[in-house]
Amino acid sequence: MKLIVGLGNPGRQYEKTRHNIGFEVIDYLSNQLHIPLDQSKHKGLYGVGHVRGEKVFLLKPLTYMNLSGESVRPLMDYYDIDLEDLIVIYDDLDLPVGRIRLRQKGSAGGHNGMKSIIAHVGSQEFNRIRVGVSRPSNGQPITDYVLSRFTKEEQEIMNQVIAKCGEACEATFERPFLQVMNEYNQK
Repeated sequence: MKLIVGLGNPGRQYEKTRHNIGFEVIDYLSNQLHIPLDQSKHKGLYGVGHVRGEKVFLLKPLTYMNLSGESVRPLMDYYDIDLEDLIVIYDDLDLPVGRIRLRQKGSAGGHNGMKSIIAHVGSQEFNRIRVGVSRPSNGQPITDYVLSRFTKEEQEIMNQVIAKCGEACEATFERPFLQVMNEYNQK
């Protein structure tokens, strides 16, 4: 069983923003894996399907970023999903646009969505994919920056990154996360 969670904010005004890259990966996976996001419970929009004999949940928390754990934990409890089966995808200011970094554990690194999930699941030891969105270079406030859209050039790069994140998630259906992490962190 796998629970793949993409972090973001609900609403049209947040679509295609840096902070919503997790939602975009979930949309990509939903399309690729033919798992429609057709269930609305546990403060989230999610879908359930089977891929290569494994039950897969795709979740977009609809709590707004800072309360993401309020969606993740109830869904995990309801379906009895183990912490080692969780993968969270989110934006990271400390990585350049176009880079992804897979990790098995770690702090929230200042990311409020991750802080919420860590608080609600009671551990920092779960799989995650950090997606680089870079830091603002022009003194723009962080909040404004993460809620801004990518430039045209950046969006072209991010379209490839979204697919790469999807591939990494799919690889975990066949190989342990640690092996996938070692493969994708070298690319």
